[in-house]
Amino acid sequence: MLAVKDHDQRVSIMSNPDNPVIVELTRNQQVESRHRGALAVFDASGQPRLVLGDITTPVYPRSAVKAFQAIPLLTSGAAQEYGFGDVELALACASHNGEPAHIEGVRTMLRKAGLEESNLECGAHWPSRRHDSCTLIQQGKTPSPLHNNCSGKHAGMLATAQHLGLSLSGYVQPDHPVQQGVRAVLEELTETSLDPDICGTDGCSVPTFAIPFSALALAFAKFADRRRLTPAMAQAAARLQEACFKEPFMVAGTGRFCTKILSTLPGQAFVKVGAEGVYCAALPQQGLGLAIKIDDGGSRAAEVVLAVLLSHFLPDARRKLAPDRIVTQTNWRGLKTGQLRPAEALQDLLAAAA
Repeated sequence: MLAVKDHDQRVSIMSNPDNPVIVELTRNQQVESRHRGALAVFDASGQPRLVLGDITTPVYPRSAVKAFQAIPLLTSGAAQEYGFGDVELALACASHNGEPAHIEGVRTMLRKAGLEESNLECGAHWPSRRHDSCTLIQQGKTPSPLHNNCSGKHAGMLATAQHLGLSLSGYVQPDHPVQQGVRAVLEELTETSLDPDICGTDGCSVPTFAIPFSALALAFAKFADRRRLTPAMAQAAARLQEACFKEPFMVAGTGRFCTKILSTLPGQAFVKVGAEGVYCAALPQQGLGLAIKIDDGGSRAAEVVLAVLLSHFLPDARRKLAPDRIVTQTNWRGLKTGQLRPAEALQDLLAAAA
């Protein structure tokens, strides 16, 4: 079992220069770039299955824990009251592209809960895809908070506040009851005390807590093996996973790795990207949780590590994710220039665990 962090213990958040190189980029046969990082695979009892690099330093999981942040939407009864189905629940867990279907889905969430777009406090940014941004420009429009990749999560938080009769203004503040409820869920899943000294502000303005890396893997293991959760939390976790497997496009969108994995391995791998090189996964059939952190924040490296780990634990993934474990690099003419591939440290770890 993981030890709970003492309330007055101070933590330091920093990159570990001793983390091994786990992904490398080649050009011809020479290594051109290297990505250091760490990974942890735990079961729900807190026992490590695979560990590489520093797994004690806290990391900000950012968007990787959106499904955890959506649990109060269900345990409060808000999702049930407003008739949220698979699309709405998947959007509550999403880091979406801001494609038209995502925008319409969030509008539906707000409408069902009797809310307005003006209630969203996530801020606005352009859609992820150039096509969608160009379409807005051609229409003479600018992006709204609906286009924010976190707008579904915010709509879910607002719906929770609406259902509980709480103030809608300031629902993103750490002392708002909605955020206090999210914090309680995170503490239960991670078995870690989350104090103000480790609380930052996410890109969408909600609180984000730095969590010991091993505790993050544990949380996803408990999300996978729900026997260690309260009945209400277990039911909510199962429902959110079901929605994301049924509506993988809503979780991310066109060309996104989360959508690809959820579509390719339905019921086998619940995955969620975070910012700055974080990727996490829950494997329901194995009862395992995975956490990945790339020191330089490179998502391309995190995707390779995730594909390699999923292929190690899931027989179906070995064939289906083969192009994602070793990614061929090409130039603008389509000529092969190199590979993005697992480095020796990662290969040795998996060989020893085989």
